[in-house]
Amino acid sequence: MKPIKISFFSKLSMLRLLALMNMRSIKSFSIGLRMSHQFRILRPLFNCREEMRGVEAETLGDKAGEIVSDTTIETLPDLMDDLKIDPRSVKFTIEKDFRDNSGRYGFVKMFRGSANYIANHRATLAVYHIPGGALDQKENFRDLMSDIALTWLLGMKIVLVAGCHHQVSKRVGDREMSLNNGLVVTDEDVLKIIKEEAGYIRFEIERQLARSLLMHGTMDGDGNVVSGNFFSAQPFGILDGTDYKYTGFVRRIEVEKIRQLHTTRDICLLSALGVSPSGEVFNVNSEALAASVAGSLGANKIIFFTVQDVIIKSKEFGNQIQSLRLSDASNILDYWGIAMNRRGLTRGLESVINNPPAHELLYKIGWAKAALEQGVKRAHILTLKQGALLQELYTCDGSGTLISRDIYEGIRQAKVDDVAGIHELITPLIEVGTLIDRPKADLEKNIENYYVYTRDDLVVGCGQLKKFEDNSAEIGCLVVRREYRANGKGDTMLSYLERLCLKLGCTKVFVLSTQTMEWFVERDFKEVTVDKLPVSRQSNYNDARGSKIYMKLIISDRELDASELW
Repeated sequence: MKPIKISFFSKLSMLRLLALMNMRSIKSFSIGLRMSHQFRILRPLFNCREEMRGVEAETLGDKAGEIVSDTTIETLPDLMDDLKIDPRSVKFTIEKDFRDNSGRYGFVKMFRGSANYIANHRATLAVYHIPGGALDQKENFRDLMSDIALTWLLGMKIVLVAGCHHQVSKRVGDREMSLNNGLVVTDEDVLKIIKEEAGYIRFEIERQLARSLLMHGTMDGDGNVVSGNFFSAQPFGILDGTDYKYTGFVRRIEVEKIRQLHTTRDICLLSALGVSPSGEVFNVNSEALAASVAGSLGANKIIFFTVQDVIIKSKEFGNQIQSLRLSDASNILDYWGIAMNRRGLTRGLESVINNPPAHELLYKIGWAKAALEQGVKRAHILTLKQGALLQELYTCDGSGTLISRDIYEGIRQAKVDDVAGIHELITPLIEVGTLIDRPKADLEKNIENYYVYTRDDLVVGCGQLKKFEDNSAEIGCLVVRREYRANGKGDTMLSYLERLCLKLGCTKVFVLSTQTMEWFVERDFKEVTVDKLPVSRQSNYNDARGSKIYMKLIISDRELDASELW
């Protein structure tokens, strides 16, 4: 008798399985399979309900609900006999290599790696912006809706904002749509088209999400998709002599109504059409609406999707840049002369109008920046390729571009003028033996290796970074004033120095400590022996002091992004 074997062909399928393991999603179902048959899960696991329904229908008859004949009923005992295990056919043995058995260890490793992300994203609020062009990629769109449903299943609160500019542009055809400041002048004819396309897109999103939510076990009315007037709009009116007619901007977000939906585990869906108190309908920039909704709700994340598979790469190194600070995003936009107004006005995009990938990505970066400036913690820009969303949220590798608020504000390279402040900060720790003595003369001589965190010109934290051979760097003299430690400034200083290590090409970071070992262990540093140090550092190791050595390997910025997440 051959054992049942399940093979998981990708991390994506595994992530979908994790969601299905949630007890809210799997109610109860049973199906008989001959024990002698092997089978493989080669389709995305969230489609397993449909597969099982198909097998069940095939077992009971050609049509669902077909009455089973008496003859069929009489054969059932024989089938049950076939399913019984003959006690004479079993034996007891020791599994020599469990890890390679049916690929199960790969699933376990992936599950453990995703656990922190699943726990950390639970009960957080995310705003997704769905571009109208996504609907043209039918398979990707269907999979995206399924993956959004999985994020709901794993406990996230969701608001969807759907755009329709792509469909409207195709409908208008040869008729020229007047553009000024990045806005479409919406007349009555165009407004009618927008209403039709917005309704179509809303229906398609509701249809696909309803299908996915039902497949994920929302049989008790849990997890409906709800759309309605959750924001009001007002007209732009006349700007610089241009009458924008039915083009408007967000006036008010109905925050409490949306939060009430989330208390009942519903998904909120918004279109780009807003109604004024007088009953007029206005066409609103959907990206601006998403940023406004995310800011008003205090969302943890806003996620934009690009229709093209466009990413940011380094000209110097050729690698994908997956992590930006708000200041980095601002500098990129300034370089290209691009600016966004919270109401939906844009400036400078005409400079890249003939470069579609740059145009789309810079446009998304601009609205991501606008959302972060309104209080959103993180913004993600992803492609529509299969599984990009799950990979971005639930794996260390990520898939797109993450933009986050600048937690390093106030940290800079030290100057000679900071020597007195640094010495005052570290002296108490030198006196108790936690740090080795660093005279002011030594600090001044090596000041280029020190970094400080300042508040109102007061040095409240410092750290030292020294580069060695073999892609190694040492972090030392990491000190934060007591009153600032509870705010996580020590972690911030460490993270900043680790990012500097990566920038310098150093992937091996080590520290020496006599009293604060546990703090570094909690931050993924592992104890190593002296021979693991760079040769030049081994020669300077103080055997009499006997410091313990802790080392950490850093491969990418995304690892550091994850550590900042929790």
